[in-house]
Amino acid sequence: MTWLFDSKRPRNSGAFLRRSQQACAKDSRIVWVVTGLPVSHFSRYFTKNQKILMLVGDYVEDYEVMVPFQMLLMVGHEVSAVCPGKKAGEFVRTAIHDFEGDQTYSEKPGHRFTLNATFDDVKAEAFDALVIPGGRAPEYLRLDPKVLALVRAIAGAGKPIAAICHGPQILAAAGVIEGRSCSAYPAVGPEVTVAGGRFADIPVDKATVDGNLVTAPAWPAHPDWIAKFLKVLGTKIEA
Repeated sequence: MTWLFDSKRPRNSGAFLRRSQQACAKDSRIVWVVTGLPVSHFSRYFTKNQKILMLVGDYVEDYEVMVPFQMLLMVGHEVSAVCPGKKAGEFVRTAIHDFEGDQTYSEKPGHRFTLNATFDDVKAEAFDALVIPGGRAPEYLRLDPKVLALVRAIAGAGKPIAAICHGPQILAAAGVIEGRSCSAYPAVGPEVTVAGGRFADIPVDKATVDGNLVTAPAWPAHPDWIAKFLKVLGTKIEA
């Protein structure tokens, strides 16, 4: 069952959401769609949210941090975006990587992305899943022993992990992809192989799943990557 709420009729919004929340408490199959409102307005009404950790750093790819962060919040999950050496409320710079006919991607300045959690406060056992965007950030984040320890703990617990583009550089450095099928930006393929993984050479708009691991080559794969990750998380969206 789907209820559709149009924010252009705000007079009944509060009553509608209260009724929706009450109905959902009685029947978990009820899902509603809210249009025209910011994510924070309605994400709290979803049930069975999971706590997801997102590892980011300066010059993380703009789309690859913004899109999954917002989409996971939209469906009701709690996402904590952290960066070593930075605190909640601070920001990281992003880079826009594009494919414009050159032999490799181009790079342009992106938006600032505000962190909503503090890296030093993170404990692996407090999270249900991990997301690692790509861009420049993984190059240096993989040098941080605390980052690697955190990734190993989450992977060792068998929790869902989604990585895209250069994100698998961190997985390779942490030694958690041996024997696993793993996609990444093609230039990262040799690192996947050296780490004992099986590099999945798939189209740029596709993702691959190996158990709890969901990976993709770059941001054109967002629809497939995020959909597959939600399935691994057990997230159900009914229409």
